[in-house]
Amino acid sequence: MEADLNLRSRALDILLEPDPARKAQAALQMPTGHQQGWTVVPDVSIGLTPEQKAALPGRPTRPLLVEAKQVPTRSPFTLEGRAALLHAICHIEFNAINLALDAVWRFAGMPEGFYWDWTRVAHEEALHFNLLRGHLQSLGYDYGDFDAHNGLWSMCEKTQDDIVARMALVPRTLEARGLDATPLIQQKLTRAGDLKAVEILDIILRDEVGHVTIGNRWFHHLCLERGLDATTLYPTLVKQYEAPRLKPPFNEAARLAAGFTPDEMAFLLGSD
Repeated sequence: MEADLNLRSRALDILLEPDPARKAQAALQMPTGHQQGWTVVPDVSIGLTPEQKAALPGRPTRPLLVEAKQVPTRSPFTLEGRAALLHAICHIEFNAINLALDAVWRFAGMPEGFYWDWTRVAHEEALHFNLLRGHLQSLGYDYGDFDAHNGLWSMCEKTQDDIVARMALVPRTLEARGLDATPLIQQKLTRAGDLKAVEILDIILRDEVGHVTIGNRWFHHLCLERGLDATTLYPTLVKQYEAPRLKPPFNEAARLAAGFTPDEMAFLLGSD
């Protein structure tokens, strides 16, 4: 462990790490709660050197990043198709490590609990990545073997100067899609006979409810602090930042458990 135990600067160091295994391991070594020797320093903005800005986020040369519509859809009932599906989820978890770390280092002036929350998320996303990558390797494939898209990080970049939009559109929009999609994916994997993958997705779904809860908590905290109406602001942010309008079916039980209000669910259910 480096001598610098500033939580936020350490998060930036890990975010810049391009090797997936080293990034995941470093994220797992971050404290998940107050730990002796670690400081947060919430009120100091952390600047980037030109070299750091160019290297953000650290990621490997593979997978090749393409437009979302160029990522082929494969049947999960073939080995290659199942591996491609698991690779897509593995890529989401890799990006999720980066997203959590970015929240820790980028946004100054938040309560200390904000930084500890997102550090814990980074830790859990790293665990998910390792579980999926290990299973992918057991099938004869590895992370980087299939093309992937960059949708999650693109929204991260769009909202880099607006913490309210970041909380609204990354954890509680793009990442919350996993709450809806995971049970459907599990059904397919069960039919394909991959019960190990189903078990891993059980862990991910359980933890993702907690991650979306964190996004909801801080979105509503910021809205209350700034005198904003969370319910009416959200559709405005969706339009402003060109976020996807989510389509049903929704995992209503998981979303309510993660802190979505009935009014917010009504907006989602009223999507065209």
